[in-house]
Amino acid sequence: MALYIASLNSGSNGNCYYVGNENEAVLIDLGISCREAEIRMKKIGLSMKKVKAIFVSHEHTDHIKGVSTLAYKYSLPVYITPETSKTGTRLIKQLLRSFIADQHIEIGDLQIVAFTKHHDAIDPHSFIIRNKEITVGIITDIGIVCNQVQHYFKQCNAVFLESNYDELMLQNGRYPQILKDRIRGGKGHISNKEALELFINHRSPNLSHLLLAHLSKENNTPKLVQELFAPHAGNTLISVASRYEASEVYKIEYPTASVETPQKFNQKTNQYSLF
Repeated sequence: MALYIASLNSGSNGNCYYVGNENEAVLIDLGISCREAEIRMKKIGLSMKKVKAIFVSHEHTDHIKGVSTLAYKYSLPVYITPETSKTGTRLIKQLLRSFIADQHIEIGDLQIVAFTKHHDAIDPHSFIIRNKEITVGIITDIGIVCNQVQHYFKQCNAVFLESNYDELMLQNGRYPQILKDRIRGGKGHISNKEALELFINHRSPNLSHLLLAHLSKENNTPKLVQELFAPHAGNTLISVASRYEASEVYKIEYPTASVETPQKFNQKTNQYSLF
């Protein structure tokens, strides 16, 4: 059974990722409004009727802005760690479901596993979603490429991977030094170079799709990312998730070693960066 994936938005102005099969789906974070999520899903042919749950990675506004409203409107359970739920986020108690790292949560035929990451939040997690033999990762807001990230990245047939900043643009940019240090200090975000090293050294031979996510508006550009990753794409279709619009819906199947457009980027994006 195939998985269908899409980014509804990716950046410091809001993050939301859709992963589902023919029958059910989950949203990872909802940092855009309920109304905007509905509009974008309809535009790319996705149905809210299939969404069965929302998973929250951490409490920052660009990941939870629309969670409460959407959950209430559609009576969706919200999976969130106990520590994150204590941060004052406006979530409806009767819809809350707790999870902890490495717990396997089943939503129909989907199996969701959370794992800890390094980020400046109370109890941050990234996720993989499995459907039988297919695995999709949502790996963003990671301060370093730790062993956990490497371990789960290797398992993915498709992955949303953070590629937040270009090192020179950040160093020479207008951000105050304290913010620069926060971004690159091990609990902020990873650079294009770090994302590329992870891709080159730890990708599965069955990684068919890589969606580069959470690009900085100030310290990165899609063109830089494309030029960096393109020579190493091989049989992986690489796309840049936009901060302005939803991506197309990608169908992930197994085996996934053959991709019709190797060494090419999906150019359908107007993302000019973030954080």
